[in-house]
Amino acid sequence: MIRTEGRTGGRPEVIQYGIQLPVQSQSTIYAEPWEASAGPSDLVEIARTADRAGFSYVACCDHVAVPRRLAPAMSTVWYDPVATLAFLAAATERVRLLSHVAVVGLRHPLVTAKQYATLDQLSGGRLVLGVGAGHVVEEFEALGVDFRQRGAVLDESIDALRAALGPDEFPEHHGKLFDFQDLGQRPRPAQPRVPLWVGGSSPAAVRRAALKGDGWLPQGDPRERLPAQIERIREIRAEHSRQGPFTVGAIAEPLYVGTPAWDVGRRTLSGPPDELAESLRAYRAMGVHQIQVRFRSRGRAELTDQITAFGAQVAPLLTEE
Repeated sequence: MIRTEGRTGGRPEVIQYGIQLPVQSQSTIYAEPWEASAGPSDLVEIARTADRAGFSYVACCDHVAVPRRLAPAMSTVWYDPVATLAFLAAATERVRLLSHVAVVGLRHPLVTAKQYATLDQLSGGRLVLGVGAGHVVEEFEALGVDFRQRGAVLDESIDALRAALGPDEFPEHHGKLFDFQDLGQRPRPAQPRVPLWVGGSSPAAVRRAALKGDGWLPQGDPRERLPAQIERIREIRAEHSRQGPFTVGAIAEPLYVGTPAWDVGRRTLSGPPDELAESLRAYRAMGVHQIQVRFRSRGRAELTDQITAFGAQVAPLLTEE
């Protein structure tokens, strides 16, 4: 279970940890060479290992189609998040299933709600819906969505999804872009309220997360920038009297538990468990509730070993003072 604080700011009692799965998206920014020849069986074993190791969530990305001009950097390997998370739900027991992030503006909210409500029901209430505005112009154009209005589309999509993923069999929403009522959708989500986390680090995304989200998923913020971003979220929520739990996330630097026998790159945090935990506890001191971790690896076996070692040796030290 992902624990959250009733307010943004201060030090959470517990910091959770999750992982964006390899293989299912293969951008050159983060994919390891071995992922190019990996497939579904690797995804299952990695997800099961994360489940056993106490990870709060496994996450999948979302792109419908990648234009040729971006393919060399982004690749065209982007598994559909709903299909992938549903596949992994059947192979795991307790780990939560996060879309990080679903570009929900590319689809009508009723379509998105149908997909993710079904996923939540099939998984026994393990969905966390992460949403974002998107950044690929051609993807929007091909699907008939105005890229220039993607922020406004996302804002209303969130409102519509709140209604469509709520308890009512016949959800109702009346907005500028979407209008529906008297249209029943079952199954309903298993959770009374599906957590909705907003991704992005621009001023607009941070404001959107503070006002419309149950949590924030930063995109690429280095740790030194996080305190100011977190303080801004706290200020916005206070100004608008936003109450209730709110989960602040962070993406940690690449990790390697132990002393690597190969070049893991200068940005990678490596070393014994106590040193890694000490470095990661700095996120908790900022007011971060969950960190997304990624491990350097040369193959599936090394990655699952790293996940297991982190869960057994590093995670228990994350809450120490």
